[in-house]
Amino acid sequence: MMLAMAALAVGSLGFVKYRQIDAAIKGSAAFQPPPEAVTTIVARQEQWPAALNAIGSVAAAQGVTVAADLPGLVDKIHFESGQAVHAGDVLIELDTRQEKAQLAAAEAQRNLGRLNYERLHGLVQDGVISQAEYDQADAERSSSEARAQEIRATIARKTIRAPFSGTLGIRQVNLGQYLAAGAPIVPLQSLHPVYVNFAVPQETARQARVGSKVRITADDLPGVVLEGRLTAIDSVLDERTRNVQVQATFTNTDGRLHPGMFVKSELATGAARSVLTLPSSAISYAPYGDSVFVITDLKDPSGRVYRGVRQQFVKLQGTRGDQAGIVSGINPGDEIVTSATFKLRNGAAVQVNNKVQPGNNPAPKPEEN
Repeated sequence: MMLAMAALAVGSLGFVKYRQIDAAIKGSAAFQPPPEAVTTIVARQEQWPAALNAIGSVAAAQGVTVAADLPGLVDKIHFESGQAVHAGDVLIELDTRQEKAQLAAAEAQRNLGRLNYERLHGLVQDGVISQAEYDQADAERSSSEARAQEIRATIARKTIRAPFSGTLGIRQVNLGQYLAAGAPIVPLQSLHPVYVNFAVPQETARQARVGSKVRITADDLPGVVLEGRLTAIDSVLDERTRNVQVQATFTNTDGRLHPGMFVKSELATGAARSVLTLPSSAISYAPYGDSVFVITDLKDPSGRVYRGVRQQFVKLQGTRGDQAGIVSGINPGDEIVTSATFKLRNGAAVQVNNKVQPGNNPAPKPEEN
């Protein structure tokens, strides 16, 4: 009787628990999570210029740091920092008093050798001296002349001149300073024209053509767009980045561009292309493919219609500011989710609230702090 009563109690308890668990399962199956709040945008078609965007830097067409060729003391300085100079202008003169004294001695020796040579010229013709003595005098005359020319060259090398026309930087020497051979004197940059160097990816490098139009903008030149031409394409790709370096030339007649400046480059590659524009925040990037969530009417298991999302894979082709260009996967007029995409799944219910929208500006500007 005790065993029967215990079995009855255990059975009753198990039946009650079974009914509770079954009710919980049915309740959870009927439970629908609340819809996710999202923002949306209607996909629209735009014409984007066919261009490659890249970050570039300005470089001088000619740029050197003028240096001393020979050691010596700075005797005269003929320039000021930031001055514009022409090719051949004298920048500094080193002390050449010792070389000038050596030149005077060498010239005296040269004159003596020339006189001896002229005197022996008649004697050798008369047979008074041998041909060997005459040749010795000729060699001494040539040697003294070469020595004088060597000293003149040394004096000329101690006069430092501008190798080309350009703008000087900050002076790095002072009057009376001793300069070693190769010591820097002043930077010299030619700013008319200038180069802009930037890199383009390997897969798009074939679209770059010498002579193509290049437009650049700079943050410190608001509203200014400068145009130049692509003049060179590197023959070697960078093994680390798989990018190829290209170079554009700008006349820079107004001197706005300076070496080392950071610029945004846009290389024209052909006619405009038609794309569907969406904010970049609408794209779910993944290794297996990029996708977006399209708002549509869906039905739940009970047949009730609700607003939900359908995941759709798309093909991207370039970006512009906050926008991404899509060439396939969606149609104009589709309503696309632009925020909270990481919380969504295929078939999820959503509630649209467009009071605050993510950025969708093709040319955004950073806000002032």
